[in-house]
Amino acid sequence: MLHFRSSTVLKELFEATLKRPFPVYRQKTWLPTSSRCFCCLGAASVDARTASAPLKVLNAAAHRPALRTAPRAASLRSYCVKTEAEEVEEQLKKDGAGGEAASDKRRNAGILPSLEDLLFYTVAEGQETIPAHKFLTALKATGLRSGDPRLKECMETLKDTLKKTSDGVTLDRHLFKKCVQSNIVLLTQAFRKKFVIPDFQSFTSHIDELYENAKNLTGGQVADYIPQLARFSPDLWAVSLCTVDGQRHTVGDTKVPFCLQSCVKPLKYAVAVHDHSTEYVHSFIGKEPSGLRFNKLFLNEDDKPHNPMVNAGAIVCTSLIKQSASNAEKFDYVMNFLKKMAGNEYVGFSNATFQSERESGDRNFAIGYYLKEKKCFPEGTDMTSVLDLYFQLCSIEVTCESASVMAATLANGGICPITGERVLSPEAVRNTLSLMHSCGMYDFSGQFAFHVGLPAKSGVSGGILLVVPNVMGIMCWSPPLDKLGNSVRGIQFCTDLVELFNFHNYDNLRHCAKKHDPRREGGDQRQQTFGPMDYESLQQELALKAPLWKKVSPTESNEDSSTTVVYRMDKVVE
Repeated sequence: MLHFRSSTVLKELFEATLKRPFPVYRQKTWLPTSSRCFCCLGAASVDARTASAPLKVLNAAAHRPALRTAPRAASLRSYCVKTEAEEVEEQLKKDGAGGEAASDKRRNAGILPSLEDLLFYTVAEGQETIPAHKFLTALKATGLRSGDPRLKECMETLKDTLKKTSDGVTLDRHLFKKCVQSNIVLLTQAFRKKFVIPDFQSFTSHIDELYENAKNLTGGQVADYIPQLARFSPDLWAVSLCTVDGQRHTVGDTKVPFCLQSCVKPLKYAVAVHDHSTEYVHSFIGKEPSGLRFNKLFLNEDDKPHNPMVNAGAIVCTSLIKQSASNAEKFDYVMNFLKKMAGNEYVGFSNATFQSERESGDRNFAIGYYLKEKKCFPEGTDMTSVLDLYFQLCSIEVTCESASVMAATLANGGICPITGERVLSPEAVRNTLSLMHSCGMYDFSGQFAFHVGLPAKSGVSGGILLVVPNVMGIMCWSPPLDKLGNSVRGIQFCTDLVELFNFHNYDNLRHCAKKHDPRREGGDQRQQTFGPMDYESLQQELALKAPLWKKVSPTESNEDSSTTVVYRMDKVVE
């Protein structure tokens, strides 16, 4: 590899520049030093390039991989003319070149290897081809699913490409690059462990252990005051999680549909705040924990329901949604919101549960008439119509998998992690999580905030919607309930989760007891927070893993040695 001492060469370059200035700059490069910036030394012609030995050395140095000088370049770029790499990128944009053609031009210009090449060598592990199942298995290990909406184009191209291959199984480098180029930034982040949970397989193995521990519990009773709920088996138990980067993991009966019941309360409150404002919504509903059972006929000193997480507050909150619309329009409106929060995964409706709940809803009718007497509804509200919609929203069905994406949307500030669509305003999410933290677990809210320290909402169907802000959403579901109406297995899982990982709101205080932090790779260093990264920044970061990439000499390359800089996975011998 080419090395030279900067002090001697730069002195000669400086003297040569003084003797013979170059009026025209065709090839532009730069060379940072500790004292001065020789930015624009280049050659105007072939004669100029061959005029002195130092310039030959500079030209040779300019063809070294950009990974050696890129970090320093950023601080000097404002004082320098465009580099050759920048000129190539500008030309690509003008030509409208994209995909493989663009990556080939980058490589031909002596720029860093394409992300597609880097990803191929990472997955191939020295082989010339990649079996499709090997790529999909490696993808699953990162936490991404092949059915992720963000990877739709990649998976469709992969399917079509495999049909055209001789064996229908393997991909060479050319075909692999064609398949992944549409989603290369997301895939590179996944394989370089730049997601919020870098060691996802290790993390999910702990989740599986916590699941098995809670599965052994046998206490609790399935809710029977709504007849349809009493039909669920007490042995059902499921946990599903989705991170803010869209990493997914499920264990147990995660595809069995169940009704949200009270877990819908924070979601419709978020819709109300999103549509109106915090001030408007809380002119009808308070913000304090009630300290009473969730279905009590009781208001605060201002004759308002205590909060939106108890039945009285949820009924009033229902009356605030699309006030001038019909019940059918209101129901469709909320359903569309929930489907967007779930990334268009399963959200259904159980008419049997709705009918069952309406027929056995005497307590809720009593609360409704009490609220009407105290003038708690907006003017002109039809109370019986509001109660019908209230029962309908409680009867919305989800699975653990789809509900975990809803929770992840809250954890991600209102943006669905698997679609990238903003569903709720930041204000609505912040308010919702605040009330879930203080009032979401019925009469157990204080205990849960103390021991678990995370926003959550439980329902009498056995669900617990748990949010770890900026990290993930989790849905636990098991029908047997404790005496306070919370899932026995769900409470145990949440408690064990926070005992193992530092997810409690106050676990990260200085001098606190050490716990596992899954946001750190290997548990040794805190992971940087990564937002969306562009192609070039990822490309440079990957190439900075220097020892793995070797510049192949022209005799080792099958490509045109006069224009191409080729890289392959290899150890560099200094």
